[in-house]
Amino acid sequence: MKTKVVIIGAGMVGASIAFHLTRLGEKDVFILEKSYVSSGSTGRCAGGIRQQWSTRNNVRLAMRSVEWFKRMKEDTGMDVEYKQGGYLILSFDEEEAEEFAENVKMQKEEGLEVEVLTPKQVKRRFPYVNVEGVKLATFCPTDGHANPHLANFAYIRRSVENGARLFTKTEVKEIDVSNGTVKGVWTNAGYIECEVVINAAGPWSKDIGEMVGIDLPTESYRHQILVTEPLENMMDPMIISFSGNFYIRQTRHGSFLMGQGDKDERPGINRKVTAKFLLEMVNKMSRRFPFLRNLRVIRQWSGEYNMSPDAQPIVGLSENVLGYFYAVGFSGHGFMVAPAVGEAIAEWIVFGKPKSVDVSQLSLERFKGKEFLKERSVV
Repeated sequence: MKTKVVIIGAGMVGASIAFHLTRLGEKDVFILEKSYVSSGSTGRCAGGIRQQWSTRNNVRLAMRSVEWFKRMKEDTGMDVEYKQGGYLILSFDEEEAEEFAENVKMQKEEGLEVEVLTPKQVKRRFPYVNVEGVKLATFCPTDGHANPHLANFAYIRRSVENGARLFTKTEVKEIDVSNGTVKGVWTNAGYIECEVVINAAGPWSKDIGEMVGIDLPTESYRHQILVTEPLENMMDPMIISFSGNFYIRQTRHGSFLMGQGDKDERPGINRKVTAKFLLEMVNKMSRRFPFLRNLRVIRQWSGEYNMSPDAQPIVGLSENVLGYFYAVGFSGHGFMVAPAVGEAIAEWIVFGKPKSVDVSQLSLERFKGKEFLKERSVV
């Protein structure tokens, strides 16, 4: 078989790249997925879409992505349960609270609608939150959330309708490079000749990088999540805290999704779940949100954060291998910035450079002998 572009990974990032490529008229696109669509990090995430970040790069990517999420139903014909209910970010630490104030100043400079709230203001607007220990909060009404499975399938289906071809259960075994140029890929189903390969493999990004001799500084870490039985809709925003180490949102169905990070987690693909996580979440969240105390947990699962050294995406075109792109290391936030990243990669391939959003500071080269600015707004 022969095509121009091979995208490795059919999660939200790979789907977005395919969507934007076909939208721009590039039909010669193969999407290769080792399992099934939305089987990786996308299908295991909470679906938050946040523009409140500590780095300008992430703010810009997220703001651009929100514009695409707002029109996703129009673009794809699918209702992905997108809701701009806002993001309420709670701080329980004085130093972090000072950082939040600086973050808001920067975010406003970027054109984001965001404000600082006192604990009393939080309680008045969101009475179901126990504000004990809260130093301050920030709120952005244009943040929100969506159903990650539906969004992933929406982009994939429209890409296929536009001419792309999807191959599930198709694992890339080797990337064929000759004289520093991509020539094709070997899969478990045979050889595909191509000019461009895009690494959008999420948790397996490092493995795909090694196939062309590139050492991507990414590591995957398990993050666990749970879902409750439903209640009538009462919580519009997604509520998170970095110092409190939690996130929670209510789905359209009425269930509550919630999770946290684990500082003791070791790198690797591990999709087991633990009683430790369940007990910690139940105790923590029932104190912070008292209405949850008599609510039953339906199930829990785990997925991966594909982490980069600075918790910002690694997006670019290889300097050493002609035709090899990467869009990896999203550090748990690939779903929410995928529309903008997909647009940038697609424009790069079609026009020779990104036009709509600047990703020049997100290349792999930023880690070479330089200090880099770390994104701090990560659960």
